[in-house]
Amino acid sequence: MCLPIIEKPKIQKMSGGKQLKRKALAFTILTLTLTLIVSFSLNMKTAKSANDYNIEHVNHKIKIMYNGYIFINDTIQITGQASDGFLMGLPYKYGSHVLQCFAYNSSKAFPVILDVSLNDAMGFYGVRIDSPPSIFTVGFVLSNNLLTQTSNTSRFILDFPAYPTFTRTAVAVNASISIESATYVGGNPFTYWQDNLPAFTSSPANVTFALTDSQIQLFDINEVKSEFTIDETGAIKSIDNYYITNEMLAQISSIEINLPPNASNPIALDQFGRTMTASAWVNQKTGRYKVSFSTAVESYGSSRFSVKYDMPKEYMTQTGTNNFNFKFPLFKSINYYIEQASLKFVLPEGAKISSFKTTLNNSAYSITKNVFQETIIISRGSISYLDSLLPSENFLQFEYQYNPLWASFRPTLWVWALALLGCAVAVVWKRPKAPTPTAMPTVAVALGLEDLKSFIDSYEEKQKIMIESESLDNMVRKGRIPRQRYKVRKKTLEIRLNTLSRSLTELKEKMRRAGGKYADLMRQLEIAEIEINESEAGMKSIEARHSRGEISLEAYRKLLTDYQRRKERAQTTINGILLRLREEIH
Repeated sequence: MCLPIIEKPKIQKMSGGKQLKRKALAFTILTLTLTLIVSFSLNMKTAKSANDYNIEHVNHKIKIMYNGYIFINDTIQITGQASDGFLMGLPYKYGSHVLQCFAYNSSKAFPVILDVSLNDAMGFYGVRIDSPPSIFTVGFVLSNNLLTQTSNTSRFILDFPAYPTFTRTAVAVNASISIESATYVGGNPFTYWQDNLPAFTSSPANVTFALTDSQIQLFDINEVKSEFTIDETGAIKSIDNYYITNEMLAQISSIEINLPPNASNPIALDQFGRTMTASAWVNQKTGRYKVSFSTAVESYGSSRFSVKYDMPKEYMTQTGTNNFNFKFPLFKSINYYIEQASLKFVLPEGAKISSFKTTLNNSAYSITKNVFQETIIISRGSISYLDSLLPSENFLQFEYQYNPLWASFRPTLWVWALALLGCAVAVVWKRPKAPTPTAMPTVAVALGLEDLKSFIDSYEEKQKIMIESESLDNMVRKGRIPRQRYKVRKKTLEIRLNTLSRSLTELKEKMRRAGGKYADLMRQLEIAEIEINESEAGMKSIEARHSRGEISLEAYRKLLTDYQRRKERAQTTINGILLRLREEIH
């Protein structure tokens, strides 16, 4: 009877222990679960606060620049913080057309990373702006391939993104299209808006408009090369060399360019150095100058021209007897897009650069030093109206030291040279004369003015055909003309070039046999032609090597620049020869 009394408490004690263990295990699991939930919530709150912002207002402005390139300016107002970066973009169809992109406000520019993912969303070309302020602007420059000229050449169709793309809703978006003196025809209106623009909006659109004048012309400025020569008095002579391609369905008879503000005495020259007398100022104070071509640039054709002018003295200040300071604004207020530009500053003989500074973004510069002279060269691709809107003005500034005694350096050399020549003549004159050999008569070929005119006209025609052929190759490479049309035009150009080459060979031989200066000019011409051929072959070779990865981008650009300079020097020699021969006719 005692056994049940003894064993029953033992059974109750064992059951109570298991229950305590189970309660302890449940409490531990609950504690861990609550800890994880709180930690996760805190982390989510921290991550959210690191990039917690709202888009309150967007001002979406679209402007067509003078040569047909598209400028999109989005001024954005946000509340909160975008510490992890602000994402925005365009529909992906416009991504291949993006040429420039900058983010900025009234005081500074912000880093921009291009072609990023918009939170893994498909179909968008994204950009990220790091740590923007509450109000900032993002500017895009898009190619002029988005502007199409219709068969009615006064009408154009603009393909554009009606709204920007964001990763979250924008409370209010105002949009407008700015086209000077344009008349709305169809498509979207020039001013429109959207409240609560949804995230990841894709809004390709188009608008048709008509122009009454040449406020917009479709052309590419492939290259601008400016050279500024400073003389011993501080006066500056300048020349801008342009290479353009007409993208219109019609000819271009004139274009407007920007010279430095308050430049004076401009003279426009064609690719052969002839003055284009119809060119004139549009606004001298702002530097707008109209170049009227003596021969219109054909549809999809290319041309070169140059403008000489004097720089105002306001850019040069003298800080001492031998110290000069030069400060020059770069690409100020231009209303077009330039693919590649370079500026060359040639100092007077004997000048030494003491300091140098430039604020031009993404530019490369070099300082070359010869025996008596120093030169500064700056180059950069992709320059447009957007550059003039950035808060920091693009400028070049340098100081140099120059002793005025160097002004007499060249005259002194000439005096010494003449003195030595006089001494040599006197010595030769006093020597006993040797018997004069009997000269054999030589037969010189008579060279008439008609021969000279025929040679000049044929050579200039040859140069035009070569430029047109080069432009044709560029267009087919960019897919702007059908392959069949390219083959027909290329064959026609080759036939004309072969005919001219045979004619020029005969005229060259005739001028050689005429002897004297004509033979010497032909020799110089052949040397220059060989130099051009070698330069072009070299450029093709380095382009192939770069595409195969055999040379770096930096080495490729340096070699390409060297070959282009050699080619330009040779072309300048040829133009000089043709100019001398033309003077013979007159």
